[in-house]
Amino acid sequence: MAVARGTPPGTVPTGASVGDFLAAVPDPRRRADAQTVCALMAEATGLAPVMWGDSIIGFGAYHYRYASGQEGDWPPVALSPRRTALTIYATAGFDEDLLARLGPHRTGRSCLYVRRLAGVDPDVLRALVAGAFRKLHGKTLTAD
Repeated sequence: MAVARGTPPGTVPTGASVGDFLAAVPDPRRRADAQTVCALMAEATGLAPVMWGDSIIGFGAYHYRYASGQEGDWPPVALSPRRTALTIYATAGFDEDLLARLGPHRTGRSCLYVRRLAGVDPDVLRALVAGAFRKLHGKTLTAD
């Protein structure tokens, strides 16, 4: 299982308003998609969204510890309405069988990129988020 390598230092829960952040997304379609996915993720995790830093909406937390002694907390699943795509983060990764049924998307290291939510199966997305969340929420991971 992955540990949050390369997480920006100081990216911690801020207490900022998720609603205000989403309302400020300039592109109307991206704003609506982000609001829909945020609600879907809240349902899938059973948790309220929390702003991490100034552009990531996280759900839950896990603790990571590197052999170097560096450690911190990070959300098991998160999202950010980036300019070119809605980005959904899952440190534990995504189930490949479910990804095959999701609809149009791209993936990167622990990231799922969705340009248009309209073509994505919401039940599959919910299952992807729930599965990734269960793998890490409340756990402590160590990495060499």
